[in-house]
Amino acid sequence: QDRLGPNRNGWFGTLQIIADVIKLLTKHDWIPPFADKVVFALAPGAAGLALLLAYAAIPWAPASENWPTGWQVVDFNVGVLYFMAMTSLAVYSILMAGMASNNKYALLGGLRGAAQLVSYEVFMGLSLMGVVMLTGSFRLADIVSAQQHLWFVVPQFLGFLVFLIAAVCESHRSPFDLPEAEQELVGGFHTEYSSLKFAMF
Repeated sequence: QDRLGPNRNGWFGTLQIIADVIKLLTKHDWIPPFADKVVFALAPGAAGLALLLAYAAIPWAPASENWPTGWQVVDFNVGVLYFMAMTSLAVYSILMAGMASNNKYALLGGLRGAAQLVSYEVFMGLSLMGVVMLTGSFRLADIVSAQQHLWFVVPQFLGFLVFLIAAVCESHRSPFDLPEAEQELVGGFHTEYSSLKFAMF
């Protein structure tokens, strides 16, 4: 096979990402005939919508004359709780995808993925409570501005490690990739998905 590997396409493999996006956009979108077609099609959109709603509360830049509220869509007083609630909604999309496929392996993968997400969200929320106590506010803009002189990763290093492990687990990355590990198991909740719907998970 005289072809470039994924880490040789472009500068440090950056062109491989573009090639994968083009491939997923141009592939044929297949819906299994035995699936619940409406729920099967809505599940990837529910996952994307939950993540987009979570990003709406994140402050990207401080307030200025042109942007008095800063660069964020909404500014909640309970921004941390809102962010955790929106990221928790991704569990429903995983369950929807596993159940709508009408495939026992996808259902088992969906249940495994949902159980993993729910169990690690507790630790992620508890690791954020130290930051909330140091700031005295649930507002994300206050938390960001309170770190101007010292990042909270220094006084809250143990909480940072717990959050980092929980975040890796929430994103189903190695070594917490058992719900999606096709090498050890048949597949995850996205076994029946293809094309752009697969990419949205």
